[in-house]
Amino acid sequence: MRVEIVCDRCSPLAEPGRPGHGGLSEHLAGLGADLAAAGHEVTVLVRRDSPDQHPVVRASERLEVRHVDAGPAAPLSEDRLVTQVPVLAEELERRWRARRPDVVHAHSWTAGLAAAASARELGLPFVVTLPGVGERPVDPAVDSRGRASAEHVLVARADRVLASGEDDVFALVRLGARRSAIRVVPYGVDTTTFQPDGPTLRRGEHPRLLAVAGLDVEAGVQDIIRALRTVPEAELIVAGGPRTDDPEVDPARDRDLARLHAVAREARVERRVRFLGAVRRETLPALLRSADALVHVPHQTGFGMVALEAMACGRAVVASAVGALTETVVDQVTGVLVPPARPDALAHALRALLREGAVPLAFGIAGRDRAVSRYGRDRLTAAVEQVYREAAEGRGQALGETGGTGVPAGAHLDGAG
Repeated sequence: MRVEIVCDRCSPLAEPGRPGHGGLSEHLAGLGADLAAAGHEVTVLVRRDSPDQHPVVRASERLEVRHVDAGPAAPLSEDRLVTQVPVLAEELERRWRARRPDVVHAHSWTAGLAAAASARELGLPFVVTLPGVGERPVDPAVDSRGRASAEHVLVARADRVLASGEDDVFALVRLGARRSAIRVVPYGVDTTTFQPDGPTLRRGEHPRLLAVAGLDVEAGVQDIIRALRTVPEAELIVAGGPRTDDPEVDPARDRDLARLHAVAREARVERRVRFLGAVRRETLPALLRSADALVHVPHQTGFGMVALEAMACGRAVVASAVGALTETVVDQVTGVLVPPARPDALAHALRALLREGAVPLAFGIAGRDRAVSRYGRDRLTAAVEQVYREAAEGRGQALGETGGTGVPAGAHLDGAG
Protein backbone atom coordinates (compact mmCIF):
# COMPACT_ATOMS: atom_id res chain seq x y z
CA MET A 1 0.00 0.00 0.00
CA ARG A 2 1.00 3.61 -0.49
CA VAL A 3 0.46 5.21 2.92
CA GLU A 4 0.51 8.96 3.63
CA ILE A 5 0.77 9.95 7.31
CA VAL A 6 0.04 13.60 8.14
CA CYS A 7 1.00 15.46 11.32
CA ASP A 8 1.36 19.23 11.64
CA ARG A 9 2.87 19.55 15.11
CA CYS A 10 5.72 17.11 15.62
CA SER A 11 8.29 15.31 13.53
CA PRO A 12 9.44 11.69 13.61
CA LEU A 13 12.96 13.09 13.15
CA ALA A 14 12.92 15.13 16.40
CA GLU A 15 15.32 14.03 19.13
CA PRO A 16 14.23 13.28 22.72
CA GLY A 17 13.81 16.46 24.73
CA ARG A 18 13.87 18.78 21.72
CA PRO A 19 10.95 20.98 20.62
CA GLY A 20 8.68 18.93 18.39
CA HIS A 21 9.59 15.70 20.16
CA GLY A 22 7.22 13.70 22.29
CA GLY A 23 5.35 10.45 22.49
CA LEU A 24 3.63 11.17 19.19
CA SER A 25 6.90 11.79 17.34
CA GLU A 26 8.31 8.51 18.71
CA HIS A 27 5.12 6.76 17.60
CA LEU A 28 5.30 8.24 14.10
CA ALA A 29 8.95 7.24 13.75
CA GLY A 30 8.25 3.67 14.81
CA LEU A 31 5.05 3.28 12.82
CA GLY A 32 6.61 4.65 9.64
CA ALA A 33 9.68 2.43 9.96
CA ASP A 34 7.68 -0.71 10.67
CA LEU A 35 5.18 -0.13 7.85
CA ALA A 36 8.07 0.42 5.44
CA ALA A 37 9.81 -2.73 6.68
CA ALA A 38 6.57 -4.62 6.01
CA GLY A 39 6.76 -3.59 2.36
CA HIS A 40 4.52 -0.51 2.26
CA GLU A 41 5.56 2.76 0.64
CA VAL A 42 5.28 5.34 3.42
CA THR A 43 5.50 9.13 3.40
CA VAL A 44 5.22 11.13 6.62
CA LEU A 45 4.11 14.67 5.82
CA VAL A 46 5.08 17.20 8.49
CA ARG A 47 4.56 20.95 8.54
CA ARG A 48 7.92 22.72 8.25
CA ASP A 49 8.67 24.45 11.56
CA SER A 50 12.32 25.36 10.95
CA PRO A 51 14.13 26.85 7.92
CA ASP A 52 16.90 24.28 8.49
CA GLN A 53 14.70 21.30 7.69
CA HIS A 54 15.41 19.58 4.38
CA PRO A 55 12.42 19.29 2.03
CA VAL A 56 12.76 15.50 1.88
CA VAL A 57 14.57 13.13 4.23
CA ARG A 58 14.87 9.56 3.00
CA ALA A 59 14.89 7.39 6.14
CA SER A 60 14.94 4.07 4.30
CA GLU A 61 14.19 2.63 0.89
CA ARG A 62 10.42 2.79 1.44
CA LEU A 63 10.13 5.58 4.03
CA GLU A 64 10.52 9.32 3.56
CA VAL A 65 9.71 12.38 5.64
CA ARG A 66 8.54 15.44 3.70
CA HIS A 67 8.39 18.91 5.21
CA VAL A 68 5.41 20.82 3.86
CA ASP A 69 5.26 24.61 3.77
CA ALA A 70 2.16 25.82 5.61
CA GLY A 71 2.69 29.12 7.35
CA PRO A 72 5.96 30.41 8.79
CA ALA A 73 8.84 27.95 9.21
CA ALA A 74 8.66 28.14 13.00
CA PRO A 75 6.86 26.33 15.83
CA LEU A 76 3.26 27.53 16.06
CA SER A 77 0.82 27.46 18.94
CA GLU A 78 -2.37 25.51 18.37
CA ASP A 79 -4.47 28.62 17.76
CA ARG A 80 -2.07 29.60 14.95
CA LEU A 81 -1.97 26.08 13.53
CA VAL A 82 -5.72 26.35 12.98
CA THR A 83 -5.20 29.32 10.66
CA GLN A 84 -2.88 27.22 8.48
CA VAL A 85 -5.38 24.39 7.91
CA PRO A 86 -6.57 25.72 4.50
CA VAL A 87 -2.97 26.17 3.31
CA LEU A 88 -2.02 22.65 4.38
CA ALA A 89 -5.18 21.24 2.80
CA GLU A 90 -4.28 22.84 -0.55
CA GLU A 91 -0.77 21.38 -0.41
CA LEU A 92 -2.11 17.91 0.40
CA GLU A 93 -4.72 17.98 -2.35
CA ARG A 94 -2.14 19.11 -4.89
CA ARG A 95 0.18 16.28 -3.86
CA TRP A 96 -2.52 13.61 -3.78
CA ARG A 97 -3.95 14.61 -7.15
CA ALA A 98 -0.50 14.10 -8.66
CA ARG A 99 0.14 10.82 -6.82
CA ARG A 100 -2.84 9.13 -5.25
CA PRO A 101 -2.21 7.25 -1.98
CA ASP A 102 -4.08 4.10 -0.96
CA VAL A 103 -4.83 5.43 2.50
CA VAL A 104 -4.39 8.68 4.45
CA HIS A 105 -3.76 8.68 8.21
CA ALA A 106 -3.87 12.01 10.06
CA HIS A 107 -2.62 12.63 13.61
CA SER A 108 -4.07 15.64 15.50
CA TRP A 109 -7.29 17.49 14.93
CA THR A 110 -5.77 20.35 12.93
CA ALA A 111 -3.87 18.00 10.60
CA GLY A 112 -7.04 15.94 10.48
CA LEU A 113 -9.10 18.87 9.21
CA ALA A 114 -6.63 19.51 6.40
CA ALA A 115 -6.31 15.84 5.45
CA ALA A 116 -10.05 15.15 5.69
CA ALA A 117 -10.89 18.00 3.33
CA SER A 118 -8.45 16.75 0.70
CA ALA A 119 -9.31 13.08 1.18
CA ARG A 120 -13.02 13.80 0.84
CA GLU A 121 -12.48 15.81 -2.34
CA LEU A 122 -10.51 12.94 -3.89
CA GLY A 123 -12.44 10.03 -2.38
CA LEU A 124 -9.46 8.67 -0.46
CA PRO A 125 -9.75 6.28 2.50
CA PHE A 126 -9.24 8.36 5.63
CA VAL A 127 -8.04 7.23 9.08
CA VAL A 128 -7.60 9.62 11.99
CA THR A 129 -5.91 9.53 15.39
CA LEU A 130 -6.83 12.30 17.86
CA PRO A 131 -4.16 12.43 20.59
CA GLY A 132 -5.50 13.91 23.81
CA VAL A 133 -9.09 13.69 22.58
CA GLY A 134 -11.51 14.99 25.19
CA GLU A 135 -8.84 16.84 27.17
CA ARG A 136 -8.85 20.58 27.65
CA PRO A 137 -6.39 22.34 25.34
CA VAL A 138 -3.00 23.09 26.90
CA ASP A 139 -2.97 26.38 25.01
CA PRO A 140 -5.51 28.69 26.73
CA ALA A 141 -5.91 30.64 23.48
CA VAL A 142 -7.61 27.63 21.85
CA ASP A 143 -11.40 27.55 22.00
CA SER A 144 -12.16 24.10 23.40
CA ARG A 145 -15.64 24.24 21.86
CA GLY A 146 -14.13 24.88 18.45
CA ARG A 147 -11.77 21.95 18.85
CA ALA A 148 -14.59 19.66 20.01
CA SER A 149 -16.68 20.72 17.02
CA ALA A 150 -13.79 19.96 14.66
CA GLU A 151 -13.22 16.56 16.28
CA HIS A 152 -16.93 15.80 15.92
CA VAL A 153 -16.70 16.46 12.18
CA LEU A 154 -13.54 14.35 11.87
CA VAL A 155 -14.90 11.24 13.58
CA ALA A 156 -18.01 11.47 11.41
CA ARG A 157 -15.99 11.65 8.19
CA ALA A 158 -13.27 9.13 9.01
CA ASP A 159 -13.51 5.59 7.71
CA ARG A 160 -11.66 4.41 10.82
CA VAL A 161 -10.73 6.17 14.08
CA LEU A 162 -7.75 4.86 16.05
CA ALA A 163 -7.84 5.06 19.85
CA SER A 164 -4.81 4.42 22.05
CA GLY A 165 -6.88 3.24 25.04
CA GLU A 166 -10.27 3.04 26.70
CA ASP A 167 -10.27 6.69 27.77
CA ASP A 168 -9.99 7.64 24.10
CA VAL A 169 -12.88 5.33 23.22
CA PHE A 170 -15.23 6.98 25.72
CA ALA A 171 -14.25 10.45 24.50
CA LEU A 172 -14.69 9.47 20.84
CA VAL A 173 -18.14 7.99 21.46
CA ARG A 174 -19.15 11.20 23.25
CA LEU A 175 -18.07 13.08 20.12
CA GLY A 176 -20.38 10.93 18.02
CA ALA A 177 -17.97 8.37 16.58
CA ARG A 178 -19.51 5.08 15.48
CA ARG A 179 -18.30 2.26 17.72
CA SER A 180 -17.96 0.11 14.62
CA ALA A 181 -15.41 2.59 13.22
CA ILE A 182 -13.21 2.74 16.35
CA ARG A 183 -10.19 0.48 16.69
CA VAL A 184 -8.11 0.34 19.89
CA VAL A 185 -4.42 0.11 19.03
CA PRO A 186 -2.04 1.35 21.77
CA TYR A 187 1.26 2.96 20.92
CA GLY A 188 4.03 0.37 20.78
CA VAL A 189 7.68 0.13 21.78
CA ASP A 190 10.67 -1.48 20.10
CA THR A 191 11.46 -4.10 22.73
CA THR A 192 14.66 -5.12 20.94
CA THR A 193 16.27 -1.69 21.05
CA PHE A 194 14.82 -0.95 24.47
CA GLN A 195 15.77 -3.90 26.65
CA PRO A 196 17.46 -4.47 30.04
CA ASP A 197 20.70 -5.81 28.57
CA GLY A 198 23.09 -3.49 26.80
CA PRO A 199 25.39 -0.50 27.29
CA THR A 200 24.67 1.68 30.32
CA LEU A 201 25.81 5.25 30.87
CA ARG A 202 28.19 5.73 33.79
CA ARG A 203 26.63 6.67 37.10
CA GLY A 204 27.69 7.26 40.71
CA GLU A 205 26.65 5.60 43.93
CA HIS A 206 23.58 7.76 44.60
CA PRO A 207 20.08 6.71 43.51
CA ARG A 208 19.42 8.11 40.05
CA LEU A 209 16.09 9.52 38.91
CA LEU A 210 15.69 10.34 35.23
CA ALA A 211 13.31 12.71 33.44
CA VAL A 212 13.09 12.66 29.65
CA ALA A 213 10.80 15.54 28.75
CA GLY A 214 10.48 19.04 27.43
CA LEU A 215 11.20 21.87 29.83
CA ASP A 216 7.89 23.74 29.59
CA VAL A 217 5.64 24.01 32.65
CA GLU A 218 3.17 21.39 31.39
CA ALA A 219 5.95 18.77 31.26
CA GLY A 220 6.21 18.92 35.05
CA VAL A 221 10.00 18.88 35.47
CA GLN A 222 9.76 21.67 38.07
CA ASP A 223 7.58 19.34 40.18
CA ILE A 224 10.32 16.69 40.20
CA ILE A 225 12.93 19.26 41.23
CA ARG A 226 10.76 20.49 44.11
CA ALA A 227 10.05 16.91 45.19
CA LEU A 228 13.79 16.18 45.23
CA ARG A 229 14.19 18.52 48.22
CA THR A 230 12.70 15.83 50.49
CA VAL A 231 14.20 12.82 48.70
CA PRO A 232 17.64 12.65 50.34
CA GLU A 233 20.72 11.52 48.43
CA ALA A 234 18.93 11.03 45.09
CA GLU A 235 20.18 12.78 41.97
CA LEU A 236 18.01 13.91 39.07
CA ILE A 237 19.13 13.77 35.46
CA VAL A 238 17.00 15.82 33.05
CA ALA A 239 17.20 14.98 29.36
CA GLY A 240 15.44 17.75 27.49
CA GLY A 241 15.74 21.28 26.20
CA PRO A 242 18.50 22.73 24.01
CA ARG A 243 21.29 20.49 22.80
CA THR A 244 24.44 21.16 24.82
CA ASP A 245 26.72 20.00 21.98
CA ASP A 246 25.23 22.34 19.36
CA PRO A 247 27.60 25.32 18.89
CA GLU A 248 24.76 27.37 17.38
CA VAL A 249 22.57 27.06 20.47
CA ASP A 250 23.15 29.00 23.66
CA PRO A 251 21.48 27.14 26.56
CA ALA A 252 21.93 30.22 28.76
CA ARG A 253 19.30 32.01 26.66
CA ASP A 254 16.66 29.30 27.05
CA ARG A 255 13.89 30.69 29.27
CA ASP A 256 12.57 27.34 30.46
CA LEU A 257 16.04 26.11 31.34
CA ALA A 258 16.73 29.33 33.28
CA ARG A 259 13.41 28.94 35.10
CA LEU A 260 14.24 25.37 36.13
CA HIS A 261 17.71 26.37 37.35
CA ALA A 262 15.99 28.97 39.52
CA VAL A 263 13.58 26.33 40.87
CA ALA A 264 16.55 24.09 41.75
CA ARG A 265 18.30 26.95 43.58
CA GLU A 266 15.13 27.82 45.47
CA ALA A 267 14.71 24.18 46.54
CA ARG A 268 18.44 24.02 47.40
CA VAL A 269 19.01 20.95 45.25
CA GLU A 270 21.00 22.52 42.41
CA ARG A 271 23.98 20.26 43.15
CA ARG A 272 21.79 17.18 42.73
CA VAL A 273 20.18 18.19 39.41
CA ARG A 274 21.99 17.81 36.10
CA PHE A 275 20.60 19.03 32.77
CA LEU A 276 21.87 17.02 29.79
CA GLY A 277 19.94 18.86 27.12
CA ALA A 278 18.24 16.87 24.39
CA VAL A 279 19.74 13.42 23.84
CA ARG A 280 20.21 11.55 20.60
CA ARG A 281 17.83 8.69 19.98
CA GLU A 282 20.61 6.11 19.94
CA THR A 283 21.74 7.25 23.42
CA LEU A 284 18.34 6.94 25.09
CA PRO A 285 18.36 3.17 25.91
CA ALA A 286 21.73 3.41 27.69
CA LEU A 287 20.54 6.49 29.59
CA LEU A 288 17.34 4.72 30.69
CA ARG A 289 19.30 1.68 31.84
CA SER A 290 21.48 3.91 34.04
CA ALA A 291 18.51 5.07 36.14
CA ASP A 292 16.82 3.52 39.15
CA ALA A 293 13.53 4.99 37.97
CA LEU A 294 12.07 7.13 35.21
CA VAL A 295 9.97 10.03 36.51
CA HIS A 296 7.46 11.24 33.93
CA VAL A 297 4.89 13.65 35.37
CA PRO A 298 3.18 15.79 32.71
CA HIS A 299 0.27 17.86 33.96
CA GLN A 300 -2.26 16.76 31.42
CA THR A 301 -1.72 14.71 28.31
CA GLY A 302 0.46 11.62 28.55
CA PHE A 303 1.22 9.37 25.57
CA GLY A 304 3.30 7.09 27.74
CA MET A 305 6.00 6.43 25.12
CA VAL A 306 9.02 7.20 27.30
CA ALA A 307 7.36 5.28 30.12
CA LEU A 308 7.01 2.31 27.78
CA GLU A 309 10.64 2.61 26.75
CA ALA A 310 11.75 2.65 30.39
CA MET A 311 9.57 -0.36 31.17
CA ALA A 312 11.03 -2.21 28.19
CA CYS A 313 14.48 -1.47 29.65
CA GLY A 314 13.39 -3.03 32.94
CA ARG A 315 13.14 0.22 34.88
CA ALA A 316 10.52 1.34 37.38
CA VAL A 317 8.32 4.27 36.36
CA VAL A 318 6.79 7.02 38.47
CA ALA A 319 4.20 8.81 36.37
CA SER A 320 1.27 11.22 36.48
CA ALA A 321 -2.14 9.59 36.47
CA VAL A 322 -3.11 11.32 33.22
CA GLY A 323 -3.96 10.22 29.68
CA ALA A 324 -2.54 6.97 28.35
CA LEU A 325 -0.15 6.76 31.32
CA THR A 326 -3.01 5.45 33.46
CA GLU A 327 -3.15 2.37 31.22
CA THR A 328 0.55 2.06 30.42
CA VAL A 329 1.76 2.07 34.04
CA VAL A 330 0.09 -0.36 36.45
CA ASP A 331 0.16 1.29 39.86
CA GLN A 332 2.23 -0.68 42.41
CA VAL A 333 3.01 -3.33 39.77
CA THR A 334 5.21 -1.69 37.12
CA GLY A 335 5.59 1.60 38.95
CA VAL A 336 3.66 4.28 40.80
CA LEU A 337 0.98 6.68 39.61
CA VAL A 338 0.73 10.08 41.31
CA PRO A 339 -1.57 13.09 40.97
CA PRO A 340 -0.25 15.66 38.48
CA ALA A 341 1.27 18.95 39.70
CA ARG A 342 1.67 17.64 43.25
CA PRO A 343 5.35 17.74 44.28
CA ASP A 344 4.45 16.63 47.81
CA ALA A 345 2.71 13.46 46.60
CA LEU A 346 5.53 12.83 44.14
CA ALA A 347 8.15 13.17 46.89
CA HIS A 348 6.26 10.69 49.06
CA ALA A 349 6.13 8.18 46.20
CA LEU A 350 9.82 8.58 45.40
CA ARG A 351 10.89 8.16 49.02
CA ALA A 352 8.83 4.98 49.32
CA LEU A 353 10.18 3.64 46.04
CA LEU A 354 13.85 4.21 46.86
CA ARG A 355 13.60 3.13 50.49
CA GLU A 356 13.32 -0.55 49.52
CA GLY A 357 16.02 -1.51 47.05
CA ALA A 358 14.13 -4.56 45.78
CA VAL A 359 11.00 -2.61 44.83
CA PRO A 360 12.40 -0.77 41.77
CA LEU A 361 13.85 -4.09 40.57
CA ALA A 362 10.49 -5.87 40.94
CA PHE A 363 8.67 -3.04 39.17
CA GLY A 364 11.26 -3.19 36.38
CA ILE A 365 10.80 -6.93 35.84
CA ALA A 366 7.02 -6.55 35.72
CA GLY A 367 7.35 -3.55 33.41
CA ARG A 368 9.51 -5.47 30.94
CA ASP A 369 6.99 -8.31 30.89
CA ARG A 370 4.13 -5.88 30.26
CA ALA A 371 5.98 -4.01 27.52
CA VAL A 372 6.79 -7.25 25.65
CA SER A 373 3.41 -8.95 26.06
CA ARG A 374 1.13 -5.97 25.46
CA TYR A 375 3.02 -3.22 23.68
CA GLY A 376 5.41 -4.95 21.27
CA ARG A 377 5.59 -2.71 18.23
CA ASP A 378 5.46 -5.49 15.63
CA ARG A 379 2.03 -6.70 16.79
CA LEU A 380 0.64 -3.20 17.02
CA THR A 381 1.90 -2.24 13.56
CA ALA A 382 0.19 -5.34 12.16
CA ALA A 383 -3.03 -4.11 13.77
CA VAL A 384 -2.66 -0.70 12.11
CA GLU A 385 -2.06 -2.42 8.76
CA GLN A 386 -5.37 -4.24 9.18
CA VAL A 387 -7.13 -0.97 9.96
CA TYR A 388 -5.74 0.51 6.74
CA ARG A 389 -7.02 -2.47 4.76
CA GLU A 390 -10.46 -2.09 6.32
CA ALA A 391 -10.55 1.59 5.42
CA ALA A 392 -9.37 0.94 1.85
CA GLU A 393 -11.60 -2.07 1.18
CA GLY A 394 -14.71 -0.89 2.99
CA ARG A 395 -14.61 2.80 2.08
CA GLY A 396 -17.66 4.48 3.59
CA GLN A 397 -19.07 1.29 5.10
CA ALA A 398 -19.38 0.58 8.82
CA LEU A 399 -18.04 -2.84 9.76
CA GLY A 400 -19.49 -5.06 12.45
CA GLU A 401 -18.07 -5.34 15.92
CA THR A 402 -16.03 -8.51 15.25
CA GLY A 403 -13.29 -9.72 12.94
CA GLY A 404 -9.89 -8.45 11.84
CA THR A 405 -6.69 -7.74 13.67
CA GLY A 406 -7.72 -4.12 14.29
CA VAL A 407 -9.35 -4.33 17.71
CA PRO A 408 -12.99 -3.24 18.04
CA ALA A 409 -13.88 -0.60 20.60
CA GLY A 410 -13.72 -1.93 24.13
CA ALA A 411 -11.32 -4.78 23.30
CA HIS A 412 -7.58 -5.12 23.85
CA LEU A 413 -4.92 -6.70 21.69
CA ASP A 414 -3.72 -9.03 24.42
CA GLY A 415 -7.18 -9.89 25.67
CA ALA A 416 -6.55 -8.20 29.01
CA GLY A 417 -9.29 -6.18 30.62
